[in-house]
Amino acid sequence: MAVAHFPCIQFTRVTPKGSCVFSVGNYSRSNYKRRYLVLASATKLEENFGQSKVETLLNSIKWNEKGLAVAIAQNVDTGAILMQGFVNRDALATTISSRKATFYSRSRSTLWTKGETSNNFVNVHDIFLDCDRDSIIYLGKPDGPTCHTGAETCYFTSVTDILNDQQQAEENKLALTTLYSLESTISQRKAELAAPQNGKPSWTKRLLLDQNLLCSKIRLMRYSGREEADELCRTLEENEDKSRTASEMGDVLYHALVLLALKDVKTEDVLAVLRHRFSQSGIEEKKSRKSHS
Repeated sequence: MAVAHFPCIQFTRVTPKGSCVFSVGNYSRSNYKRRYLVLASATKLEENFGQSKVETLLNSIKWNEKGLAVAIAQNVDTGAILMQGFVNRDALATTISSRKATFYSRSRSTLWTKGETSNNFVNVHDIFLDCDRDSIIYLGKPDGPTCHTGAETCYFTSVTDILNDQQQAEENKLALTTLYSLESTISQRKAELAAPQNGKPSWTKRLLLDQNLLCSKIRLMRYSGREEADELCRTLEENEDKSRTASEMGDVLYHALVLLALKDVKTEDVLAVLRHRFSQSGIEEKKSRKSHS
């Protein structure tokens, strides 16, 4: 599936006479530039989408009594929830046009773009509405830490830790999915290698310390028997049940993640490569590899 990209347009409501009406906000000097861009792009909006289409989209959203809806920024590669804010019509339209996650500040009564002071923008690839159309997801790629604390996301406080009287929040303890929890554990084992080793090392540490052992678990072995990747293929060839296939795939993923850790490559980097291939056929992609070699 190709990743959606939005054309560079700005939104404002256009009256039948062609004059522009801003839905909210003030006309202070700090907002002048943003409002000017919105005004100047009204005609281009009609050319790209048509006024009626954009109006229909914005009117379909269940804005609250203050004209706002919740918007959540999510990492397009990792799935991590980055932050949550509020948006109004102009904020959503600005996000569509600029592809930078933009919100509405209730305290300052103005639009603000994530990263406008820190340069840690959230580059939006697509926007999703929920079934009730009262909340929004900005699916994008962050340029750096999202939280003002410097953490990767704003969600690093575990309720379980609080209930267990662990009051000190750990900014590196993020709400990770299963795959990224495994990657985090492997990275931790790698960091522990620098300290003196007591007792028998864990299997992960053994793999990190012995590249030949690691590669033997990944590579298809021609002479010394079947290993992880080959065992996965055998579940297909021998029509084994789904649980066996899932188990063998788990082995492949685990050992591959250990190798990535040794090479200081994150799973996110691999997923980014796959995302960039979405709009490219497999044949084209392989040809491009040859041209670079």
